[in-house]
Amino acid sequence: MSRTPLLGGTGGQGDATYLTLSDDRVPEYKGQKRKAKGKEPLHEHGSSTESLEFYNGDGHHGALSKSSREKRKRRAHHRDAPTGLAVPVGDLSRLSEDPGPILSEGNSTDGFEDEAGDEYIDVDGKGLDGEDPIDNSPFPQVRASVAATDDTKLSINTPRMWVLSLLFAFMGSATNLFFSLRYPSVAITPVIALVLVHPMGRMWDALLKFDNDPECIFEAGTLVRRLPSRGPDRHRDSWIRRFRLWLSQGSWNEKEHAMVYIGSNVSFSFAFATDVIVEQAKFYHQDPTIVYQLLLIISTQILGYSFAGLTRRYLVRPPSMIWPGILMSTAMFTTMHKSENKTANGWTISRYKFFVYIWGASFAWYFLPGLLFPALSYFSAITWIAPDNVVISNLFGVVSGLGLFPLTFDWAMIAYIGSPLLTPWWAAANVVGGLIIVMWILAPILYYRNALYSSFMPILSSSVFDNTGKPYNVSKILTSDFLFDRDAYLEYSPVYLPITYVLSYTAQFASLSALVTHTACWHGKDLWEVTQSAFMDSSKSKEEAYRSVSQGKSSVRASPATNAKKNFSSSENDEYPTNTSMAQSDVHSRLMSQYDDVPAWWYLLTFVSMLMIGIFVVEYYPEVHLPWYGLLLALSITALLFIPVGIVMAITNQHSSLYLICQLICGAVFPGRPVANMIFVTYCYISSAQGIKFSSDLKLGHYMKIPPKQLFAVQMAATLVSSFTQIGVLNWMFANIKGICTEEAVNGFICPLARVHFNGSILWGVVGPQRFFGPNALYRHLVWAFLVGAIAPIIIWILAGKHKGSLWRKVNLPVVLGSLSWIPPATGLNFSVWALVCFIFNYIIRRRAFAWWGKYTMTMSAALDSGLAFAILIVFFGFVYPGWSENIRWWGTEVYKQVSFEFARVAAHPSFQALHQAKSECLQMNWYRAAIGKLALT
Repeated sequence: MSRTPLLGGTGGQGDATYLTLSDDRVPEYKGQKRKAKGKEPLHEHGSSTESLEFYNGDGHHGALSKSSREKRKRRAHHRDAPTGLAVPVGDLSRLSEDPGPILSEGNSTDGFEDEAGDEYIDVDGKGLDGEDPIDNSPFPQVRASVAATDDTKLSINTPRMWVLSLLFAFMGSATNLFFSLRYPSVAITPVIALVLVHPMGRMWDALLKFDNDPECIFEAGTLVRRLPSRGPDRHRDSWIRRFRLWLSQGSWNEKEHAMVYIGSNVSFSFAFATDVIVEQAKFYHQDPTIVYQLLLIISTQILGYSFAGLTRRYLVRPPSMIWPGILMSTAMFTTMHKSENKTANGWTISRYKFFVYIWGASFAWYFLPGLLFPALSYFSAITWIAPDNVVISNLFGVVSGLGLFPLTFDWAMIAYIGSPLLTPWWAAANVVGGLIIVMWILAPILYYRNALYSSFMPILSSSVFDNTGKPYNVSKILTSDFLFDRDAYLEYSPVYLPITYVLSYTAQFASLSALVTHTACWHGKDLWEVTQSAFMDSSKSKEEAYRSVSQGKSSVRASPATNAKKNFSSSENDEYPTNTSMAQSDVHSRLMSQYDDVPAWWYLLTFVSMLMIGIFVVEYYPEVHLPWYGLLLALSITALLFIPVGIVMAITNQHSSLYLICQLICGAVFPGRPVANMIFVTYCYISSAQGIKFSSDLKLGHYMKIPPKQLFAVQMAATLVSSFTQIGVLNWMFANIKGICTEEAVNGFICPLARVHFNGSILWGVVGPQRFFGPNALYRHLVWAFLVGAIAPIIIWILAGKHKGSLWRKVNLPVVLGSLSWIPPATGLNFSVWALVCFIFNYIIRRRAFAWWGKYTMTMSAALDSGLAFAILIVFFGFVYPGWSENIRWWGTEVYKQVSFEFARVAAHPSFQALHQAKSECLQMNWYRAAIGKLALT
């Protein structure tokens, strides 16, 4: 059974209810009345029945009968674990100096126990009156995945946790960096660590813990003392035994598990800075030193911690900042470490068994679409019927088409933009609405009207093209020193974009400005209140901040802005956080208030130190070509947009990328400097992306009740280990893999991602945005999207008004527009099937079988993702890497490839050739007008 703290309240003053025993050892609290349902009869006439009583401040009290108490006590007798602390909320200043025993929460029990051990109360995870704690999260997906309790006696800061965290940080970062330079590639995801580390943690205990070992007492996750041994040990004084006891501290539990996972989450992704180093060393033929490499990767990786830590009040602590993407992880921790099993709409299977079955099915099934029958992934059956029809290929194709036939049997395709089971349906509806309007309606119309010469190119492609309809060859417009050759550019060709690229850029431009105005309209008041509260708290005593467990018996004061009872709602239909203020608190913030928080100056010191390193990098190494004020500009963009991007991610699970805007700004401010463009993007975009990832990990620690200082230490250590590891692996590969990053590289180590980023640095750093969007440029009209995006959220905000039920309140333009940044390379298939699955689970099933949805949905997402991840590894290393997959050929491996690509023949079209002939008539930026006039004459 789940456990909920009975000392619940809203966090507002005078609004708490307290349990007392019938012998009056705890004085009555004269607070606000809270009624309890279903606890009749009330003993209002001095009944002598021995009972557990709770006072609500108006002279009335409820009672649990003796028989009920004895029944619950018998269930509690089966558990005998050390007790933690349940912290009350509300203003306790009016309690007497000697309030009597403090009620404590059991470690693995289902209730609470007074200090004398006289009584256990089984609250069944629902509070005294059969409901959630009054300050529990108002969002059902959170209540279904995150326990409203905390066990402060669990071990966290142990050698086991540190060894496993750093081991996985080392192995995961090294493996992912190694394969990032190979095509085809494979990625080791953190969910693999989440699954693998659990049996390793249990095995650690099985090998090192003995029955007669002394019991360890932990406070806030750290060992404080050991109790005497429970039996004889002939090696009592040996160093071997002392070392074994040091290694075996505590027991493997969900908090240690979460710490290892968080360490993996911040370290597994290969650092973007390594791509910059590859491009400098192999494409620009520079010679970056080891010191430069280490300083670049460390500063870019760690700067994000500063932004995440300094915005905790806005992105981590508010209940409305749900972070749906991490609920899968909390559900897995519950599945692996808890044995509770309640019937849900007639289903009695436990979460763990359900996870095992779905995991096995996901693992086994992937061998069909991933190896034996790839057509199940790209199930564009309409194109199979007419493979030579260009129109059908454009509209229904899933590789180079719009994917209007939404059908796939591959979870990797469905979850390409994120698991649909973790995204609220209203957010998915915004995403698919943008897809339909922009990609399924506007794109075909503009394409077949040949707008911006789009009919001479594929309707969907990740490439950019020249005036012959071929992929753009950037080497033709560079000097031997990789500088822009203007004459060669005029001689060769301007850059042309496919129509989906044009619309994607337009949507991203609009989404960036919409991000600011949307945040100001819908969250501006809350941001201002939280900011004011932050300045007020900074001038007050330590008592207003997170408090240590050692201070737990004193009152934990809530924020003055907190009024959970008035605003919180526990309806099954509460999924859109419009009625929840950022200034509110909830049960998770209340439980986290037991622990010492990380001081703001830690994050400020981190920012200043990394900033100094960054300035040293760009100033000391002249090949970077980025001045120090360019670095400040990059970080200023991140600082301006970090909170809006974080709010959208925390609410919708959709990330608004700053990659494009960083490239454009640097290209406009520092034209003709491709390396500077890469460095600028790394500090601007990666600081934001890493910071958002760190914020989500802080929220995961918040949900799992992990002491913030210990979380900070693990995050920092794992990041440093992964940074040093990746630099070491990268330089080993440079020295030992013949022909790396060339077409002649052995075993496919051609550096595909680095080459894509290199081409981007040429287009935006060398060609420059002025040749795309300048006054006479072909795509100059796209910049109006910034103005449209800034105004549109204001109109929607006015239409929504103050009507809570208005559908306009669920229109989120940053999500509608920003999600289209996935296209290309994603297609309509990835979005449409993703939205369909989300609709089935997060709308239909959620409304019709809410108990089933709450119990199994997050577990299903975890099982599907982790089963797929393991299957991809087996397929890659077992069949693709040795080359055996090339021998698997039949109709199911070839049919989806038989679509028409006749758009490539347009190079011979006389109209498009006219563009090529017109370039000799062009002077500087006026070449567009001459080319367009020439084309019109033909």
